[in-house]
Parts: sequence; C-alpha cells; structure tokens
Amino acid sequence: MQQTVKNVVAGGADAVLVHKGIASHVNTEGTGLIVHVSASTKLGSKPNLKVGVCTVEEAVRLGADAVSAHINIGAVEEEQMLEFLGNLSRECDSYGMPLLAMMYPRGPTVKDENGFEYVTHAARIGAELGADVVKTVYTGDVESFRKVVQGCPVPVVVAGGAKTNTDLDVLQLAEDSMKAGATGLSFGRNVFQHNNQHKMSKALASIVHEGANAKDAAKFLS
Repeated sequence: MQQTVKNVVAGGADAVLVHKGIASHVNTEGTGLIVHVSASTKLGSKPNLKVGVCTVEEAVRLGADAVSAHINIGAVEEEQMLEFLGNLSRECDSYGMPLLAMMYPRGPTVKDENGFEYVTHAARIGAELGADVVKTVYTGDVESFRKVVQGCPVPVVVAGGAKTNTDLDVLQLAEDSMKAGATGLSFGRNVFQHNNQHKMSKALASIVHEGANAKDAAKFLS
C-alpha cells in the first residue's frame, strides 16, 4: 500500500482515500488523506448495507483531511444509511471535518444504476444531508451528467467504476466528466490496479488540472 500511495502521489493525485487500518500504516507523502468510515463486503448477507466502521474522532487522530462514507440509494436498508449519513454530517460539523458522500443508486428499486434520474436523485440527497462533496457515478453522456452537476449544490466528483477494457476508456470517462462540470475524479481500481499507477495518475491529473483531452493524456502512458 505504501508503494501504491507513493506512485499515485508522484503522479499528481490530490488525495488518497483509505480505511483507518491502512491510514495508520502509510505515509501519504504530504498529499490529502481521506479516511473512509463505512463498509460492507460482497460476502456478507447484506452487501448493499454500508455500516459505520470508524468515527470522526478516530479520523482526526489519524490526521485525516476529510472523511468519506458510502450510501446506496434504493437499497432495502436505505433508511439506516440515511440516518447514518445525517448523524455523520453532524459529527463532521462539530470537528470542522469535510465530508465526502459516495452516493450510488443501488438496490432492487433501481432499474439503471447509471440512469440520469437515479443519479440526480442520489447526488442531491447527499448534498441535502450535509455532504461537502458528492461522489457519484457517470450517467454515460456529457449532457445528462451536466444536469446532475447542476442539480447538486455542492461539488461533484466522479467514480471510476468497474475496471475498464482500455486505458483510453478511463481517460475518456475523465475527460467527459470534467466537460460536464465535475470538480474532479475519485478513481480506484482503474488506477491502483493499473500496471503503471504513477503514469495513470499523471494522465488523469493532466485532464483535471490542465484541461487535457483523453488523447493528449494518453501520451503519458506511452
């Protein structure tokens, strides 16, 4: 994990997002530290139910610059997660801790997890319950995602989603997200599972901070 952190920071990442156990064992090399405070596993009986696994106080002691939580809108247990997010927001306010809410449409009532109406709904709920930044999924095209951003009164960052087939797919997602008005990206497996984490981070940073397009950013990977 330490090498992964070094690689992405050297590539220009603004922050790394990890659970508390990892946060206590890695040096974030001077970049931002976001501690994730909720969890579930795919082996559990309720994988869509994200429960609290870290307090804001713990995150403060770890030197966090922000905390994040994952909420699945449309899940059977949605009410529990909404209550958790509301309480977490209050706790963050008491510590002056920024809150990133990962708001995903996911559950039996969600017909399309990337559908505009579901993503817009999920993102707005995050802002309504006190998130300072909302992370959500891309809707598939610039115009519809622009409406998601416009409907959310706090900055929106885009999830990287499932592992893509090609590097250009990752970079095109990044370019399109920024065109739509996203504030930034919060990519996981498409960076840390890449065979050159440093170069992929550099390519993505060029899109976010320099306005590069996907084709130009791909040059960093050659």
